[in-house]
Amino acid sequence: RLEMRSFEVKVCVIEPGYFKTMITNVEDLENNFISSWQKLPEEIKASYGEGYLRQSVAMLKVLQRSYKSDLSLVTNCMEHALTSVHPRTRYSAGWDAKLLYLPISYLPSALSDAL
Repeated sequence: RLEMRSFEVKVCVIEPGYFKTMITNVEDLENNFISSWQKLPEEIKASYGEGYLRQSVAMLKVLQRSYKSDLSLVTNCMEHALTSVHPRTRYSAGWDAKLLYLPISYLPSALSDAL
């Protein structure tokens, strides 16, 4: 964003929360996780342990419950950024982006890492 300023190009950052899209399809993600896991050397699998893979897949399924299907929250941010005379630097689309990720970004790194 800052690198483009010298070219007089304004860049707006849109930070969406969790939305149901093809990228967040849990079945595809789970298959990719398992496929990647199977390709790992045995020593790496042993370092992480089988529990790591199970926990990662379980976390995907928990997160899926909070996915929103109404993408208009994101497209409204995009529209405002493109058509506004004075667009904002950052847009947060979705309650999770506003109430979770934005406040975490202001915390000290050690605390945000722990969360």
